Amino acid sequence: MRRREFARVLGFALVGQAAHPVARAVDAVVVEVRIAANRFEPAKVTVGTGATVRWINDERRTSHSVRFPAEGIESERMMPGEQWERRFERAGRYPYECGPHPEMKGEIVVGG
Repeated sequence: MRRREFARVLGFALVGQAAHPVARAVDAVVVEVRIAANRFEPAKVTVGTGATVRWINDERRTSHSVRFPAEGIESERMMPGEQWERRFERAGRYPYECGPHPEMKGEIVVGG
């Protein structure tokens, strides 16, 4: 009798879990890219689908932006201490550069 009761309770627990799915851990991931010495650090970042990348300007006097030329997306200029975020919903490669300093380059690689 105890085994049947345990199986019945376990069955309800599993059904309850299926009815209320848990958010995927990757959805909550935030990866930081620092901007310092006129570089993106790290310059190449690999994340899962749904992850957010946050760029933080650690420079002392220089403003920067994050521009994705292929998509026509550019952040506002970030003054020292400011930050900007973008969530990546699709797998692919996302090369980017600094708007005012196009020699500064980086890439986000989004996996499935």
